[in-house]
Amino acid sequence: MENLSPAFLIAGIVILFLVFLYFFPINLWITALFSGVKVNLFDLVFMRIRKVPPSLIVNSMITSSKAGLHISTSELETHYLAGGNVPTVIKALISADKANIPLTFKQATAIDLAGRDVFEAVTTSVNPKVINTPNVAAVAQDGIQLIAKARVTVRANIAQLVGGAGEETILARVGEGIVTSIGSSVSHKEVLENPDKISKLVLQKGLDAGTAYEILSIDIADVDIGENIGAKLQIDQANADLKVAEARAEERRAMAVAVEQEMRAKTQEAKAMVVQAEAEVPKAIADAFRSGNLGIMDYYKMRNIQADTDMRDSIANPNSGSGSTKPGREEGRQS
Repeated sequence: MENLSPAFLIAGIVILFLVFLYFFPINLWITALFSGVKVNLFDLVFMRIRKVPPSLIVNSMITSSKAGLHISTSELETHYLAGGNVPTVIKALISADKANIPLTFKQATAIDLAGRDVFEAVTTSVNPKVINTPNVAAVAQDGIQLIAKARVTVRANIAQLVGGAGEETILARVGEGIVTSIGSSVSHKEVLENPDKISKLVLQKGLDAGTAYEILSIDIADVDIGENIGAKLQIDQANADLKVAEARAEERRAMAVAVEQEMRAKTQEAKAMVVQAEAEVPKAIADAFRSGNLGIMDYYKMRNIQADTDMRDSIANPNSGSGSTKPGREEGRQS
């Protein structure tokens, strides 16, 4: 145990030295001192305690100082603790300063904390980017569908990056403007002949109001002819009218069939009444014989008249009667 005591002592001294160097980054303090950045060594110790990486803050201070920016360590530390990206903010401030774009540290940190890439915003402000719109379909007044595609050149508006609308709003507004422009054209040929008419009309609407971008130009990249929507609508309307007419005709036919069936029922009823009445004739003749109102000669005359009537019917319609007569009537003719 006595032999191990010096080893433990040396290990303890080394550990204490490493802990001292961790909380007291002397090399980082010396680097900042020779770079012209005044940083208190105890400030670096307190950064360690607050779990802020001193190297990040010191390197950012050195970069901003060399670029001529005046930013304190407390401001950088506060932005880091708020969840911001300190190196990105420093790069954005340096790029904006070199490009003569007014951008303060407070604006940059606000843009960064809002979830936008402040360095990309400054880059877009210096070098505008092009946004390609999806295919926008619209119909001219002559019923022809046109499919247009545009390229929108935008530049970031630094003042509107916080609270301003993004690219989706720009694309939606441009698409709405294209639809309005094509829809107001009398003929699709006008649009095909002068596609710049669409871009001029859309630019006049001030579509970049309230957005984080400034629209520099809108160029119609392509215009294609789609379907003949007007003819298609007329065909659909004609088919609908045809179905309505067929339904009305079917209704009239059903009413006619009902009337015909009703007439047939009445005819059958009348025939049944006639047959029933004819069945009563022999009874009436018998009653006439018994009462003396009808003589035997009168009866035979009546039979002869019926036989003559049947013969005339058979001559007029040879296929209907087949030349046969009732036995009672043939007997009357012979007598």
